[in-house]
Amino acid sequence: MTAEVPGHELALTRIIDAPREKLYRCWTEPDLLRQWFVPKPWTVARAEMDVRPGGSSLVVMRSPEGQEMPNPGVFLEVVENERLVMTDAYTSAWVPSAKPFMTAIVTFEDLGGGKTRYTARARHWTAEDRAAREKMGFYEGWGICADQLAALAKTI
Repeated sequence: MTAEVPGHELALTRIIDAPREKLYRCWTEPDLLRQWFVPKPWTVARAEMDVRPGGSSLVVMRSPEGQEMPNPGVFLEVVENERLVMTDAYTSAWVPSAKPFMTAIVTFEDLGGGKTRYTARARHWTAEDRAAREKMGFYEGWGICADQLAALAKTI
């Protein structure tokens, strides 16, 4: 169970009509992640992942105007088909980032019948960072992405 961090956490939970194995694949296979990870018309220009504790991750988001935003990070915990914990506090090989912003905790709870309780949590270093993320459209953006994730998981 993941405890909430009052004032620092944003969370989105959905019941998705797909088995958790498929959702996990969508999160951990770069070719699949590129198809759902950002709200359209944004795209993922590049995705690289070493899915293991201490493994690095790089997701480069591209705006409709072509501006690229690299998001390097490190996996802290990986439990296949159940849980992913990653942070931007490190870029790779435990090299600290210039400005850590958040730790993401993604869980996939098997509800039976091919359904999954999907929860994505964003834990921010400060209450100000959390407020900024919420103002940037956390619920709308992550909600759109969850819908895109659900749609893709049905096709794989």
